[in-house]
Amino acid sequence: MIIGLISDTHDNIYAIKSAVEKFNQERVKLVLHAGDYIAPFTAEHFKTLEAPMIGVFGNNCAETDLLKEVYSRIGVEIRGYFTEIDADGVIIALFHGHRGQDNNRAESGGYDVVVRGHTHRAKIEKIDDTLNVNPGEACGYLTGERTVAFLDTERKIAWPGNLD
Repeated sequence: MIIGLISDTHDNIYAIKSAVEKFNQERVKLVLHAGDYIAPFTAEHFKTLEAPMIGVFGNNCAETDLLKEVYSRIGVEIRGYFTEIDADGVIIALFHGHRGQDNNRAESGGYDVVVRGHTHRAKIEKIDDTLNVNPGEACGYLTGERTVAFLDTERKIAWPGNLD
C-alpha cells in the first residue's frame, strides 16, 4: 500500500490543494497528517482527497474540538496528539513531535514506522529496525520548500515528494 504523508499545512490553502492533487495523482490508499492544520476552515480543501485521511493535532492547533468536528464532517479522523495505525501489518506511530512523551513513546522500538512533523524539515532515516519519516512542511513557510512524503508499506521504504 502506498500512503501519503503530510505535515505542517499551516492554513496554506494553495499547499493543501497541491498536496491533495499530488496524492490523488499517485493514487495513495491512505493519507496521514502529522499535525498543524491550524484552523478548521482548511478541512474544505481536503474534500477532494480520494483516499481516507487520519491525522493528529500539532502544537499550533488551538481549536482542537472544533477542528476535530469539522474534519470529521468530510470523513477525516483526527485522533488526538498520538495514534498508532496498522497499515497492512506495518505498525505506524503518528504524532506531531512537540511533546516529549510522544517522542519517547515513538522511540520505544515498538513501531515499524514513525511519522512526525513539527521541525518543518523533511527527513527520512532508518534507525535500527524503525523507518523514521518527517515529510517536512507542506506550507513552505520556514524552509521555502513545500514537501510531502510517500510510504510503501510492502517494501517499507519512504521517499520525498515536492509540491512545487
